[in-house]
Amino acid sequence: MTHQPSAHPDESGAKPPLRKALVAAIVGTVIEWYDYGLYGAAAGLVIGPLFFPGAIASAASLAAFATFAVGFVIRPLGGVVIGHIGDRFGRKPAMLLSVILMGAATVCIGLLPTAVAIGVWAPLLLVVMRCLQGFGAGAELAGAMTLVAEYAPQRRRGFYTSLVLATPPAGIVLATLAFFVFSRLPDDGFMSWGWRVPFLISAVLFFVAVYIRKNLEETPAYQAAVESQDRRAKDKLPLAQLFRTNTSGVVLGFLSITGHNALNYIMAAFALNFMTGPAVGMPASDALLAVTIGSVFGILGSPFGGWAADRFGAGRVMAFGAAAGVVFAFPLFAALESGSTLLATVAIAIGYGLVIGATSGSQGAFLTNLFPTASRFTGVAVTRELNGALVAGLSPLIALALIEAVGGQTWLAATYLSACCLLSLIAVLVARGRGSSAVAEPA
Repeated sequence: MTHQPSAHPDESGAKPPLRKALVAAIVGTVIEWYDYGLYGAAAGLVIGPLFFPGAIASAASLAAFATFAVGFVIRPLGGVVIGHIGDRFGRKPAMLLSVILMGAATVCIGLLPTAVAIGVWAPLLLVVMRCLQGFGAGAELAGAMTLVAEYAPQRRRGFYTSLVLATPPAGIVLATLAFFVFSRLPDDGFMSWGWRVPFLISAVLFFVAVYIRKNLEETPAYQAAVESQDRRAKDKLPLAQLFRTNTSGVVLGFLSITGHNALNYIMAAFALNFMTGPAVGMPASDALLAVTIGSVFGILGSPFGGWAADRFGAGRVMAFGAAAGVVFAFPLFAALESGSTLLATVAIAIGYGLVIGATSGSQGAFLTNLFPTASRFTGVAVTRELNGALVAGLSPLIALALIEAVGGQTWLAATYLSACCLLSLIAVLVARGRGSSAVAEPA
């Protein structure tokens, strides 16, 4: 099957269905990354002392980042289950379920009693909320990219999906800005109630996203794929079809975003803990300001990456970003350990604006082009979330552990990040342009 021209907006601009899809995708993705940005900031500042009291500082930090990683470990399951719903029953119900789970779990984290109040139940409930949050988030960005890619004209797929992928830094900016504001409170106020407010604020975004997504329509590409499937095809699981017909797409997609995820979460979550820890000693407000200002450049850089993907090919732009990450890893860690707010801000700005801008801006087109419509939601979700579980969620923990292993030096953690980016570069080169144009639909 080939996409019919009438299924897409014309090349002159975004028609109303595409605009509605963009708004629905962007709002939900902001919520996802606001939620994860909040927890990343909280893991670096309050989760250890409030939910793991009595542990030495390094052990409490490791425990806090372990609960951060838990949400990523559960994400592939959410990606498979909600991705199956998206490919079998429609994009709309899948995206509603995703945002409901994420929003409810985030608000509940802000209401949790701490270990002082309920003892061991506090970290256990925290893990449960992180699992619910991760399950819903497991299909959020995959669904958002799929929805927009299927409405966008093929020649503009890079740019329109990059608008969605520019929103993760926006969510991180909102999260770190919220924590920055409340971190200015006296320590007692911040640790007792101030840290909760940013989590509770997410309820507003949650209700807005549910309202918008209830009014979504199914994409023309999905409707056409459903109509063209025979009974035999409809009885097959999208996941089984995916691995039977396109295992190479999953493997290449997984490896292609390894460097992107490692860098993104080292800057978004690990950097706060490291800069405010005893090795560097930067004030929390300064560290939050550095991450907030630096993240803004990711919002600006991703659309340029999407534009470049449409002009030069998504694979080429992905390769450029990965290659830049290989080189950038060591200067980044040097800036983070310098203790200088200015150097840290500049380094994070370069990381988000140049490296993440390239890999994020081209990623939507690259990944959605690897899979046909019938298994696209599942394919993108499984690819992203397996990588999220094994790379994104664990990278802050790995970086911290590697620094501890070599007596506080950062060279081993920088080597890990550089190696992740090198793996991505190799995968994109092996793909040989597969992610630069749409996969031919099965007949």
